[in-house]
Amino acid sequence: MQLTLQGRTALITGGSRGLGLAMAERFASSGASVAIIGRDRAVLDAAAETVRAAGGGGAVVAHSCDVRDAAALSATHSAVVEALGPVDVLVNNAGTSAAGPFLEVSDEDWQNDLDLKLMAAIRLARLCIPDMQQQRWGRIINVLNIGAKAPGARTTPTTVSRAAGMALTKALAAEMAPFGILVNALNTGLLLTHQWERLHQERAPEVDFGEFMGRMADRIPVGRVGDPAEFANLACFLASDAASYVTGTAINVDGGLSPVW
Repeated sequence: MQLTLQGRTALITGGSRGLGLAMAERFASSGASVAIIGRDRAVLDAAAETVRAAGGGGAVVAHSCDVRDAAALSATHSAVVEALGPVDVLVNNAGTSAAGPFLEVSDEDWQNDLDLKLMAAIRLARLCIPDMQQQRWGRIINVLNIGAKAPGARTTPTTVSRAAGMALTKALAAEMAPFGILVNALNTGLLLTHQWERLHQERAPEVDFGEFMGRMADRIPVGRVGDPAEFANLACFLASDAASYVTGTAINVDGGLSPVW
């Protein structure tokens, strides 16, 4: 299937690395103008060049912003609209895998996680939706985790924040469908991103990275860890006109790892 985002503008948080960067490249190669948001200016600038190299003619801009800061987020959205026009496709991808034993998670940890993963998505949706409503077309994709459906032990606060994101997805989908705005979530499984490089160093630095990821792959029915490009392909489909009858879903992208349908 040939997917096109020609003439569309996409805004992707957490767009400088991993899944965010993979989606930015895929969207750009499909003709979209792309705005990526992250916190590290140097990493953002390098990512923007990568996205431009993959591009299909659309503009690419990069903005340094802490999405937990409501004022900074609003200013960044205004700058994106000024540069590229109204946002057609919003991807809420910023987040971390903060997790630990429940009794060790402080109020500050909870608030930081909710601000990063839930409130940033709420605020950006609130900023982008009025333009989407006016043009009667829009796409919102919330990047979550399979833990949102099947949380395990020692996975707070992240799984709770992600579950809230899934509820937000469903509520927005129902309310925004009459305006032509489709809202979906993608729940990540084991995908080869920089977060796994960090976890490798935290959990088993003495083990070769390939062996470490191989151990992870033993748990996955398809027998391997996913590639960010595979995730980006599905995101591109949901962002396109081809997904015109898909809304309110939370799709696991996990190679069959999760037992929850």
